[in-house]
Amino acid sequence: MIPRLTPYLPGSLARYPRWREFIYFVFKQAWACIFGGLLLFGIIATRLWYPEIGISRYDFLFFYAVTIQIALLIFKLESWREMGVILLFHLMATAMELFKTSEGIGSWSYPEDSIIRVGNVPLFAGFMYSAVGSYLARAWRIFDFSFVGFPPLWFAGAIALLAYLNFFTHHYMPDLRVALILAGVVAFAKTTIHFTPKDRPLRMNLLLGFCLVAFFIWIAENLGTFARAWQYPNQENGWQFVHLSKFSAWYLLIQLSFVLVYALRRFESTFHDRSDDSVHASRIP
Repeated sequence: MIPRLTPYLPGSLARYPRWREFIYFVFKQAWACIFGGLLLFGIIATRLWYPEIGISRYDFLFFYAVTIQIALLIFKLESWREMGVILLFHLMATAMELFKTSEGIGSWSYPEDSIIRVGNVPLFAGFMYSAVGSYLARAWRIFDFSFVGFPPLWFAGAIALLAYLNFFTHHYMPDLRVALILAGVVAFAKTTIHFTPKDRPLRMNLLLGFCLVAFFIWIAENLGTFARAWQYPNQENGWQFVHLSKFSAWYLLIQLSFVLVYALRRFESTFHDRSDDSVHASRIP
């Protein structure tokens, strides 16, 4: 049984429902980000200080990420179904990483040595994308997501698939990024996400949700490159802010990720009754 979240609220704040809902919202968002937050902490901490322990920093980060994942399962802070989502994200991300870091593409690189790697990709890198899957799966359960006006799954799925393929094909063909963002705007313009921080059900336009999550990932990306977890070509001679144009890539990745988790939850609801970490079929249009 995954524990309920009950942050302490001073009496003066507890008397104001809106403040209470806001504090619970912030607390639960942080709780949903626990995997990504701990991973980012490890990346920054090992950049600031890393002792001579006979293992490269990247390999240490791999074992560190695996340890976090095992601990979340042992302490029942993450379910096996959520673990399945994370594994799927890891596999998809590693495939993209292998392509993006190949000699002929070189979109980014990993400047430090490691043994636990495939090609140019240290295997800890996949966990950075898994953190996105972990966040979505946990937030879905913690906030009890439901939707109004979600587009047909075939339409949303087609946009998501094309977005993933575009990460590869835009190196050889015209970049469809803007067209895919516009297609997503058309698809999700009337989609509202309903969630409950504490007692009051709230709602938000899903497109705004995509923008907010993509923005915070862009901030995390700046922290990650500052800590030399990876680097872009313009950062080889010294760190620079990640260009804001990367925001569009993260926006498409979040949209893709959300549709993937939605599809998995819908498929899951066909075979399982509602539980703490599943979504009832009647909640999904």
